[in-house]
Amino acid sequence: MMKRIVFLLLFPAFIFAQTPIRKSIETNSRAIRRDVPMTNTIRRAFEAGTRDFTGKPGPNYWQLKTDYTIEASLDPRTQEISGSETILLHNNSNDELNSIVLRLDHNIFRGLVPRGFSVPAENTEGMVITRLVVNGENVNLKARVGPFRRNTSSDPKTSVFGLDQTVASIRLAKPIKAKSTATLEIEWHTKLPGGPNGRGHRMTQRWDNTLFQPTQWFPRVAKYDDLRGWYSDPYLGPAEFFNNFGRFDVKINVPAGWIVSATGLLQNPEEVLSEMVQERLGKILESNEEITIVGEEERGAGQATSTGGELIWHYVADNVNDFAWATSKDFIWKATRATVPEKGPIPIHMVFLPSRANRFVRAGELTRHAIEFYSDLWTPYPFPQLTLQDGPSAGMEYPMVINSNQGAADHETAHQWWPMMLGTNETRYGWMDEGFNQYMNILSRAHRQGKEPNLNGYGQRYGSRSGNEDEAPLMWNANYAGPGYGFQTYSKTPLMLSMLGGIVGDEAVQKAMKEYTKVWSFKHPSPWDYIFFMNNALGQDLEWFWYYWLWTTESVDASIQQVEKRGNKTIVTVHQAGQMPSPVVLKVELNKGAKAIKASNNFEAKSIDENTMELTWPADVWFNGNRTFQAELDMSIKDIKKITLDPNARFPDKNPGDNIWPKE
Repeated sequence: MMKRIVFLLLFPAFIFAQTPIRKSIETNSRAIRRDVPMTNTIRRAFEAGTRDFTGKPGPNYWQLKTDYTIEASLDPRTQEISGSETILLHNNSNDELNSIVLRLDHNIFRGLVPRGFSVPAENTEGMVITRLVVNGENVNLKARVGPFRRNTSSDPKTSVFGLDQTVASIRLAKPIKAKSTATLEIEWHTKLPGGPNGRGHRMTQRWDNTLFQPTQWFPRVAKYDDLRGWYSDPYLGPAEFFNNFGRFDVKINVPAGWIVSATGLLQNPEEVLSEMVQERLGKILESNEEITIVGEEERGAGQATSTGGELIWHYVADNVNDFAWATSKDFIWKATRATVPEKGPIPIHMVFLPSRANRFVRAGELTRHAIEFYSDLWTPYPFPQLTLQDGPSAGMEYPMVINSNQGAADHETAHQWWPMMLGTNETRYGWMDEGFNQYMNILSRAHRQGKEPNLNGYGQRYGSRSGNEDEAPLMWNANYAGPGYGFQTYSKTPLMLSMLGGIVGDEAVQKAMKEYTKVWSFKHPSPWDYIFFMNNALGQDLEWFWYYWLWTTESVDASIQQVEKRGNKTIVTVHQAGQMPSPVVLKVELNKGAKAIKASNNFEAKSIDENTMELTWPADVWFNGNRTFQAELDMSIKDIKKITLDPNARFPDKNPGDNIWPKE
């Protein structure tokens, strides 16, 4: 038997009493990261040639296409939609698909599903699938299957699981070959939730049994792409959607007298509308005047619509990523036009309740401005019309449809570019959708007021937020951002683009984003595509910038530490306490009679007026890891009246008060 040998290690007592190595909150130096993380998903896409460092679609880029033919019938008494649909799935990938993932968003109204910070107006049965056929094979909806259960029989059958959740998966007996098509047939019904208890967009979809506003209301094929394959994150409420582009051919059956507005163009106006209404529709494009299509005293069957028990409204939309609609027997219908550059006039429709007419007084005017302004800013509005729909959801967007009144008209119209043209994954990267939207809203508001947009102050403002433990980085999955969802998804991106404008100029940022919009229209850009496209368009390697804004919650937190005389020169010592670097921008106000400072090899000089200069050193002065930088001014300290660091307030700073010399 071996004896256990015990070693006694003796440590001097002073080791345990030592002062901690780090003596202050701030380190003496920092390592500046100058590249962005390349995750497994984007590496696969680069290796496959679907994306690359140009930021443009790669030579092997592909995307699925899904075409829907839907027949739906609304019963106002039961508040239920019954529908049947045929989906033609175009597998344009190089992959053989062994499964199909379905999105059943209306299952969020069931009690036993995960939810985020949204509360449905009422619990319902959710999306009830009653028939499912895949390529002619009937799927047994009652079979007990699970995500990990394999069919080992000699005659495998197509099976489905998760029909009671917001995401279901169909396991195929016969795979869908690459570059081929598959057909799904689905029959279903769902109740639209209503009542006073809903909290969050899309959580209330009707007012009593008189107005219905269905959204994300039918079974959809989930997104399948070159980054992650099937996108199968659950629908939790706050984060919105990520869909395939395709064609929608939709017939909606409602009682006569009810007006239906929807994505797409109405195919059968002569069957559902009265002659009076058809005649008025023909006059919308004649001027910018707002005209009444259906007035308060003109509602109902025989006046607004054709007569009969029920009417079928037929809408078709090409190359869109979703379909939404609204209907009411009480709708007033007004219209005006917008003139799209390079395209000409298109109609703007507004349907709303008479009691809410005050919310639509300026809706047409604001929407016209938004369509025309964003068409010029980015790329022309591509769709044949836009409709504003009244209802319980007063701030939500779909192709050619915005559930909005004048309050959010500009913001929701802007969504026709992101994500209706650029199909970004807003469930994961909401900043590429809502964040860009908030930025362009700032530009639109200034233009509407006849002012130049002023983005000063936005970037600096982030310094007061930076370091909050509840803040998720922009690249954190927005679907799981929790209470920080609003700031992460909406508010931070304009601050980021303010700083970018402080580096390269706001006009350069907008010009680059204009080109990005054109290149990625009706495709699905990722954050890396945007990053590399902007780098190339701006002619700079800005990966350090993107890293700190997108993957961290760091700030610059700069200050003027000291101003001193050194011979005939003045030395300004700038300090950065944060981890994020930035250019050093100094506004130097001179005493009368002092000579202007000339640019040198390491900084740029711009004259503001005869006594004021703006000097800029690039961010790479920090790449050596130092936290202090000495800006050398070839002039006497006696000639300087005042120095301001970051005078345009573009860089995140917790305490802008220490950016001025002499201290105020």
